Amino acid sequence: MRNLITTLAAAIALVFAVQVSAQDTITVTSSIFDHHGMVPEENSAYGTNTSIDLSWSDLPAGTQSLAMICDDPIVVEIGMMESPFVHWVVYNIPGSASGLPGAMSNDAEPGLNGLSGLVNGNNGLGRPGYFGPRPPANGQLHAYHFRVYALDADLDLEPGLNKDQLLEAIDGHVLGTGMLMGHYERKE
Repeated sequence: MRNLITTLAAAIALVFAVQVSAQDTITVTSSIFDHHGMVPEENSAYGTNTSIDLSWSDLPAGTQSLAMICDDPIVVEIGMMESPFVHWVVYNIPGSASGLPGAMSNDAEPGLNGLSGLVNGNNGLGRPGYFGPRPPANGQLHAYHFRVYALDADLDLEPGLNKDQLLEAIDGHVLGTGMLMGHYERKE
């Protein structure tokens, strides 16, 4: 048990270090909702589970590649889970890219034009690709953080990484970050 606590403490410290070591200077947007807006039903797991489009700008000088993680920290705040549920992990995004298209394939390596090498990492279900909002139907508002990381190197990471593995791999390479936050609630 003590080893588990030590491992969890180290993982939390790493996540905190990666997120606070870089300034939040990247502007992240989507065409389907504004920052703090509502994620549409079709982009939820209750709908068609279609990934959202993302665009970013104001990348720091020296950006060689990008990564993106979407998670829901509210599940921790309300006691549903011990760590944020991970909805999407994407990495090996070329530094020249200005965003991700909507309705991306959930294949580990979707082979998108202009996004050569891009990898869909493993979400909280242990599968590659996007898994949209799917909170319990209790009317509780959840938050979905789409965080983009600008990296100083093309790390050419292997497929199959989850959030924690990705954060460990990019530690020391983050030049800047930015976040788009969307909300979703299920009422029935």
